Amino acid sequence: MTTQLKRVRHRHRQDSVRVYKQLLRSILDQRPSGTRLRVAEKFGKNRSFVSQFSNPCYKTPIPSRHLGTIFEACYFSTNQKRDFMQVYRAAHPQRVTERHPDPAKRQLTIEVLDLGEKTKNRELDRLIMEFAHSATTLLRPFSCCV
Repeated sequence: MTTQLKRVRHRHRQDSVRVYKQLLRSILDQRPSGTRLRVAEKFGKNRSFVSQFSNPCYKTPIPSRHLGTIFEACYFSTNQKRDFMQVYRAAHPQRVTERHPDPAKRQLTIEVLDLGEKTKNRELDRLIMEFAHSATTLLRPFSCCV
């Protein structure tokens, strides 16, 4: 493959990243206030994280493993999800594979001590979420329902 062709493909992918981020931002803007916060909490981050990854000016791609969480938290319609995935696949043809639907999920609420500092509380939240994800990933092969 020539260097020029590589540049053209790279440019096309960057444009596609910009397009799907514009689409995500417009969907977020149509949602009620609190949506960005809900998305951020699902990732164990703050609202600015959501504003950053949905900003078309940032060329950093959204990891495919986060798409299900984004679709769920932002209440994407079927058409919005289809349109988003069409552009996402154009931007990342090697990354996205057809996946089986995610297994049923449930929400678990726990009480923990307030550590007195936002950064410590955020880190504790992140560690708990990471543990829950790791535990379910490890236990999934042993589940009769998945």
